[in-house]
Amino acid sequence: MEMFNKSDSYIPFHRASIGAKEIEAVNEVLNSGWLTTGPVAHKFEKQFADYIGCKHALAVSTGTGALQLALDAIGLGPGDEVLVPTNTFTASGEVVTYFGATPVLCDIVEGGFNLDPAEIERKVTPKTRAVIPVHIAGGPCDMDGIEAVAKRHGLHVIEDAAHALPTRSKGRLVGNISELTAFSFYATKTITTGEGGMLTTNNDEYAERASVMRLHGIGRQDAWKRYTKSGSWYYEVVEAGYKLNLCDILAALGTSQLAQCDAFWRRRCELAAMYREALSGVEELQMPPEARNGDQHSWHLFILRLRLEDLAISRDEFIEQLKQSGVGASVHFIPLHRHPYYRETQGYSLRDFPNAEDTFSRCLSLPIYPDLRDDQLQRVVEAVTQIVASNRRAKAFAV
Repeated sequence: MEMFNKSDSYIPFHRASIGAKEIEAVNEVLNSGWLTTGPVAHKFEKQFADYIGCKHALAVSTGTGALQLALDAIGLGPGDEVLVPTNTFTASGEVVTYFGATPVLCDIVEGGFNLDPAEIERKVTPKTRAVIPVHIAGGPCDMDGIEAVAKRHGLHVIEDAAHALPTRSKGRLVGNISELTAFSFYATKTITTGEGGMLTTNNDEYAERASVMRLHGIGRQDAWKRYTKSGSWYYEVVEAGYKLNLCDILAALGTSQLAQCDAFWRRRCELAAMYREALSGVEELQMPPEARNGDQHSWHLFILRLRLEDLAISRDEFIEQLKQSGVGASVHFIPLHRHPYYRETQGYSLRDFPNAEDTFSRCLSLPIYPDLRDDQLQRVVEAVTQIVASNRRAKAFAV
């Protein structure tokens, strides 16, 4: 069933891969009469835990909520600090403030997109409780390096895996590496429930705490059953909890999408390889870092770097020209230290994060999603190469 206008006049930056299976699954939930958290959400959790190979998977309303529950599980509190890469979406940092704690921003690796383990060493203080590595674009962080520093300083590691399904670091599937991992199923992610997320852990105590806290702090983990024939109206609130549960309508999307996760990933890999083959010979462009031995990239994003010294236009002008050519693009991300909140509350400046600044000034993300056709990708390639050709700087030659 065609759910969207698939006109070729404009190639959007993203389009979710939603088909008949998803529609059927959602209709089943609607026809069941049970719309909120229930058996479908629990089915999704079981399937996700099996896919990742972890002990516990808890479905929540957003990826941000998964991070919130993770920080709650480790007992984060006022006066604590959490190390967060500046090159990330605001959610990774803002959740730290929910607990009266301080997000301490860190620079990224030179030539890459992810947190630099050396920055953890430089920024750690006696107040530091945790570090949140973010696998930008689906390329794995240096988890060995991060874990080594974290172990040396007694820090919790909470992975932000919003881009990282399915990503591997040295053969280990993200979601089954650290104490706690937060996934996002936002509309643009590798699988989607529209809004939603998942918290994974192998720690029984963390899982029990998160299960209670995601639904108002109600003590019984089957509290969602209180309106069913097998449930009870009686409940007790044992903590001041949150409202972060995932409803069955969205979980139905999740079960259908998860079943296609590997097929989606293979298509993303094909598209990434096509981009790399077509564009790697263009001197003015720098390709995304390739996966190292034992690593696996999810290819949630395909991020180009422009060699601006060789071009007569800025990154912003490049994106505008792509738009005029009928191609959508985006930037991942505006570093946190550039936003008024972090400048005003913590006094960060552009000079504090040279690697993130360099990346931000030069990067742009091209369309990459399972429904992107080969001929559409070719149109993107043609638009990129034509813009480069029209805006090359003349090179001076020695006489």
